[in-house]
Amino acid sequence: MSLELNDALGELKPSAIRRFSALAAQTPGCVSLTLGEPGEVTPASIRRCVSRSLDEGKTHYPPNNGTMALREAIAARCSNTGLLVDAQQVIVTNGATEALFSTLVALLNPGDEVIVPTPAFVLYQSIALLARARVVTLDTSEDGFQIDAGRLARLVTPRTKVIVLTSPNNPTGCVLDEKSLDAVAELASKRDFYVVCDDVYEELVYSDELRGHGFARLHPELSDRTVVVNSFSKPWAMTGWRLGWLTAAPEVVSQIAKVHQYAVSCEVSFTQDAAVTALATDTAPMRERYRARRAITLDALKRMGLPCVEPEGAFYAFPSTEGLCTSDEEFCERAIREAGVAVVPGSVFGCPGHVRISYATDDATLEEGLKRLAGFLRDLRG
Repeated sequence: MSLELNDALGELKPSAIRRFSALAAQTPGCVSLTLGEPGEVTPASIRRCVSRSLDEGKTHYPPNNGTMALREAIAARCSNTGLLVDAQQVIVTNGATEALFSTLVALLNPGDEVIVPTPAFVLYQSIALLARARVVTLDTSEDGFQIDAGRLARLVTPRTKVIVLTSPNNPTGCVLDEKSLDAVAELASKRDFYVVCDDVYEELVYSDELRGHGFARLHPELSDRTVVVNSFSKPWAMTGWRLGWLTAAPEVVSQIAKVHQYAVSCEVSFTQDAAVTALATDTAPMRERYRARRAITLDALKRMGLPCVEPEGAFYAFPSTEGLCTSDEEFCERAIREAGVAVVPGSVFGCPGHVRISYATDDATLEEGLKRLAGFLRDLRG
């Protein structure tokens, strides 16, 4: 028997975001603006729940799809914001990553096509490749990072099975407008494909008018082909907890649950009461901190002369670095070596000529990183 490994792995590369984070960590004194991780710790009221759950002996296997209390709390939160689901349509997952993995593995057959609007987080493409699907990228950079109906229609084929939407977007921070979402809805209805919504940043939308402006809420008529993925990581500073969830139509969620069961079995038992508390915890204070850091970042980029579409959510800025180095990767490598500041090249997200700056970190780190980036640019320009 051959000892060759899964040949799909040959198409996958280790995370370039982690590569630049590691390079920053190996560089003494380097300030890292690479990871999308809140600088704050999880609120104390949430952390205390874990001790209480442990004291109560909640150390046994919970139900595969999550405790009923947590699933009901998630369903209630979704319904209160216009996404009408019940607890039976919820799976508690090992972060949004596992939710996306279980969803795409459940939906895709070898040879199916997955449309990914770019720039985009690399995870979607990696999971699709592992599922032996073909990734089709939709470049949105010429349309203000929105979805053009004509461009999208030209990519849809009889093999199209899924489109993945991220709004607010990572790395741009842009929120998909109603025109973009309507274009997806019209084609999904006519051409019969699924819409997977990665909504992990939905609590971090800065405009009240745009908050809750997601695909599933605007197009409930397509609930039979819509899967919504979310996470506790970003709005409640719970990245290390690895807690997320997904919702879908009953006939779809029952199939995704099979993948979830055999991939991870269940989420950790003594974190689930804490997750219920998190859902009852106001995210506005966290959102306001990011709003203030966005202002600091955009002001600094303006003074540096780096063009940047204003992010409407999440905690990333995605300025253009066109013409400053031979490539965005060279720009980032030199920034680490010469200025001690780390950002991520846009080519990682399918959009060369840009860099992603995470302003999720604490204020002091952010301001020092931006100061070093400004100095690096002055040196580059001579």
